[in-house]
Amino acid sequence: MSEKTNQITFYETPDGRVKIEVRFEDENLWLSQKLMAALFECSADNISLHLKNIYETHELSEKSTAEDFSVVQIEGGRKVTRTVKHYSLEAIIAVGYRVNSARGTQFRIWATDKLKSYILKGFAIDSDRFKHGSRFDARYFDELLEEIREIRASERMFYQKITDIYATAMDYSPNTVEAERFFVSVQNKLHFTITGNTAAEIIAGRADKN
Repeated sequence: MSEKTNQITFYETPDGRVKIEVRFEDENLWLSQKLMAALFECSADNISLHLKNIYETHELSEKSTAEDFSVVQIEGGRKVTRTVKHYSLEAIIAVGYRVNSARGTQFRIWATDKLKSYILKGFAIDSDRFKHGSRFDARYFDELLEEIREIRASERMFYQKITDIYATAMDYSPNTVEAERFFVSVQNKLHFTITGNTAAEIIAGRADKN
């Protein structure tokens, strides 16, 4: 069972009739049977039946396309944590083609774009969720800030490793022109890898022309 931090975004159908929460984990996208039923506008029993057929005919492997996640739910006015089985994008699309092919295609296009952003950038921003952030509380933003701090700390540690390795050279001197040029070059490469811009380009882009 996975107990990783939830990474949630929203999917809304083009006609605006359905809006659901979608989970990102392990570079994949996951929905429960209940959410799949909402997405494809059918019963949860229908979703369960199709998943059973998909796995029994070995179209997909349940082991690689299903995973239990801890989910916080409101029951009787209080928050409780339940273990709920979720299904990967591959399983969602397989079900979609059986119950609502048009909706399945729409969802696949959206999901592919989101996953591409998440895998290439390491994150996928849900602009709509941030614009209408009534669901967010102070704890959420504290956790987000902590994630950013950890990322920045890991970058500093990586840069320190480079400094430590370079310092082992017999002719190393931190005050030489050659050393300064070397570290400027390394720093630019790190900036470019992360942002697609050099340090000078980042500074220029952030400058206030006024």
